[in-house]
Amino acid sequence: MPQLNPTPWLLMLLFSWLVFLTMIPTKIMQHHFTGDPAPQITKKYTPTPWTWPWH
Repeated sequence: MPQLNPTPWLLMLLFSWLVFLTMIPTKIMQHHFTGDPAPQITKKYTPTPWTWPWH
């Protein structure tokens, strides 16, 4: 059964994971997104007490 022989595909599997774990994350982290949202001034929300009509 050729499926049980790890010689042809094990090296390709290890090599592809090596490429995936070393090259691809560095390329993704070097990418600069142009649509980053600008930080806006946030006002602190102060809730007003609710006046209950039945009191």
